[in-house]
Amino acid sequence: MIVGRRTFIAGAAATAGMLIAPPAFARDRIKIPDIYKTQNEFSVQAKTFAKDKSRIEITGFMAPPLKAEASFFVLTRRPMSVCPFCETSADWPVDIVFVRTRERVDAVAFNRMIVTSGILELGEAKDEETGFVSLVRLVDAEFEVL
Repeated sequence: MIVGRRTFIAGAAATAGMLIAPPAFARDRIKIPDIYKTQNEFSVQAKTFAKDKSRIEITGFMAPPLKAEASFFVLTRRPMSVCPFCETSADWPVDIVFVRTRERVDAVAFNRMIVTSGILELGEAKDEETGFVSLVRLVDAEFEVL
Protein backbone atom coordinates (compact mmCIF):
# COMPACT_ATOMS: atom_id res chain seq x y z
CA MET A 1 0.00 0.00 0.00
CA ILE A 2 1.34 3.42 -0.93
CA VAL A 3 0.79 6.19 1.60
CA GLY A 4 0.43 9.71 0.26
CA ARG A 5 2.33 12.65 1.75
CA ARG A 6 -0.77 14.19 3.39
CA THR A 7 -1.83 10.88 4.92
CA PHE A 8 1.67 10.28 6.26
CA ILE A 9 1.94 13.80 7.75
CA ALA A 10 -1.54 13.60 9.31
CA GLY A 11 -0.77 10.19 10.80
CA ALA A 12 2.61 11.33 12.11
CA ALA A 13 1.08 14.47 13.64
CA ALA A 14 -1.66 12.43 15.33
CA THR A 15 0.88 9.97 16.71
CA ALA A 16 3.14 12.77 17.98
CA GLY A 17 0.14 14.42 19.63
CA MET A 18 -0.68 11.21 21.47
CA LEU A 19 2.88 10.99 22.74
CA ILE A 20 3.16 14.56 24.02
CA ALA A 21 -0.42 15.30 25.04
CA PRO A 22 -0.79 15.54 28.83
CA PRO A 23 -2.91 12.82 30.40
CA ALA A 24 -6.42 13.77 31.42
CA PHE A 25 -5.87 12.10 34.77
CA ALA A 26 -2.98 10.92 36.88
CA ARG A 27 -0.37 8.44 35.69
CA ASP A 28 0.05 6.49 38.93
CA ARG A 29 -2.69 4.14 40.06
CA ILE A 30 -3.48 2.21 43.20
CA LYS A 31 -6.30 -0.20 43.94
CA ILE A 32 -8.30 0.30 47.12
CA PRO A 33 -7.17 -3.08 48.59
CA ASP A 34 -3.53 -2.12 47.92
CA ILE A 35 -3.68 0.97 50.15
CA TYR A 36 -3.18 -1.16 53.26
CA LYS A 37 -0.29 -3.53 54.01
CA THR A 38 -2.18 -4.88 57.02
CA GLN A 39 -5.41 -3.76 58.65
CA ASN A 40 -3.47 -1.26 60.79
CA GLU A 41 -0.65 -0.27 58.42
CA PHE A 42 -0.54 1.46 55.03
CA SER A 43 1.36 -0.09 52.14
CA VAL A 44 4.72 1.23 50.98
CA GLN A 45 3.13 2.24 47.67
CA ALA A 46 0.37 4.24 49.41
CA LYS A 47 2.89 5.92 51.74
CA THR A 48 5.05 6.87 48.75
CA PHE A 49 2.10 8.38 46.87
CA ALA A 50 1.01 10.33 49.95
CA LYS A 51 4.54 11.61 50.59
CA ASP A 52 5.02 12.66 46.93
CA LYS A 53 1.66 14.47 46.84
CA SER A 54 1.36 13.69 43.14
CA ARG A 55 -1.98 12.96 41.48
CA ILE A 56 -2.98 9.32 41.47
CA GLU A 57 -5.95 7.34 40.20
CA ILE A 58 -8.21 5.01 42.15
CA THR A 59 -11.04 3.07 40.52
CA GLY A 60 -14.16 2.09 42.42
CA PHE A 61 -17.82 2.88 43.01
CA MET A 62 -19.52 5.97 44.43
CA ALA A 63 -21.51 5.16 47.56
CA PRO A 64 -24.96 6.80 47.64
CA PRO A 65 -24.49 10.43 48.74
CA LEU A 66 -25.58 11.69 52.14
CA LYS A 67 -26.86 14.98 50.79
CA ALA A 68 -27.47 16.71 47.49
CA GLU A 69 -25.02 19.25 46.13
CA ALA A 70 -22.04 17.96 48.09
CA SER A 71 -18.39 18.34 47.10
CA PHE A 72 -17.43 14.95 48.49
CA PHE A 73 -18.34 11.30 48.26
CA VAL A 74 -17.19 7.91 49.50
CA LEU A 75 -15.40 5.65 47.04
CA THR A 76 -15.87 1.93 47.67
CA ARG A 77 -14.26 -1.16 46.21
CA ARG A 78 -17.60 -2.79 45.51
CA PRO A 79 -21.02 -1.33 44.61
CA MET A 80 -23.23 -0.35 47.56
CA SER A 81 -26.93 0.26 46.94
CA VAL A 82 -27.62 1.88 50.31
CA CYS A 83 -26.12 4.83 52.09
CA PRO A 84 -23.52 3.27 54.37
CA PHE A 85 -24.17 5.89 57.05
CA CYS A 86 -27.88 4.97 57.10
CA GLU A 87 -27.29 1.32 57.91
CA THR A 88 -25.53 -0.41 60.78
CA SER A 89 -21.77 -0.17 61.15
CA ALA A 90 -21.57 -3.84 60.17
CA ASP A 91 -22.61 -2.87 56.62
CA TRP A 92 -19.83 -0.30 56.24
CA PRO A 93 -16.89 -1.68 54.21
CA VAL A 94 -13.40 -1.43 55.64
CA ASP A 95 -11.92 -0.56 52.25
CA ILE A 96 -13.18 2.94 51.50
CA VAL A 97 -11.71 6.28 50.49
CA PHE A 98 -13.18 9.67 51.41
CA VAL A 99 -13.06 11.81 48.24
CA ARG A 100 -13.09 15.61 48.44
CA THR A 101 -13.80 17.02 44.97
CA ARG A 102 -12.97 20.33 43.33
CA GLU A 103 -16.62 20.96 42.47
CA ARG A 104 -20.06 19.79 43.52
CA VAL A 105 -20.74 16.15 42.71
CA ASP A 106 -23.60 14.83 40.62
CA ALA A 107 -24.41 11.40 42.02
CA VAL A 108 -23.56 8.40 39.87
CA ALA A 109 -25.55 5.17 39.95
CA PHE A 110 -24.15 2.93 42.68
CA ASN A 111 -23.26 0.16 40.21
CA ARG A 112 -21.34 2.35 37.71
CA MET A 113 -17.56 2.12 38.01
CA ILE A 114 -15.71 5.42 38.19
CA VAL A 115 -12.06 6.46 38.15
CA THR A 116 -11.04 9.21 40.53
CA SER A 117 -7.91 11.33 40.36
CA GLY A 118 -6.51 13.37 43.23
CA ILE A 119 -3.88 13.74 45.93
CA LEU A 120 -3.71 10.82 48.39
CA GLU A 121 -3.65 11.65 52.10
CA LEU A 122 -3.20 9.02 54.81
CA GLY A 123 -3.79 9.04 58.55
CA GLU A 124 -6.67 10.05 60.73
CA ALA A 125 -8.19 13.43 59.92
CA LYS A 126 -11.50 15.17 60.47
CA ASP A 127 -13.05 16.95 57.50
CA GLU A 128 -13.94 20.50 58.51
CA GLU A 129 -17.06 20.77 56.33
CA THR A 130 -18.65 17.38 57.03
CA GLY A 131 -17.18 16.41 60.39
CA PHE A 132 -16.31 12.97 58.96
CA VAL A 133 -13.26 11.25 60.35
CA SER A 134 -11.27 9.35 57.76
CA LEU A 135 -8.07 7.36 57.49
CA VAL A 136 -7.69 7.59 53.70
CA ARG A 137 -8.60 10.61 51.58
CA LEU A 138 -8.30 11.67 47.97
CA VAL A 139 -8.37 15.48 47.87
CA ASP A 140 -8.54 18.05 45.08
CA ALA A 141 -10.23 15.22 43.22
CA GLU A 142 -12.17 14.78 40.03
CA PHE A 143 -13.76 11.68 38.52
CA GLU A 144 -15.04 10.12 35.33
CA VAL A 145 -17.64 7.42 34.85
CA LEU A 146 -16.21 4.40 33.04
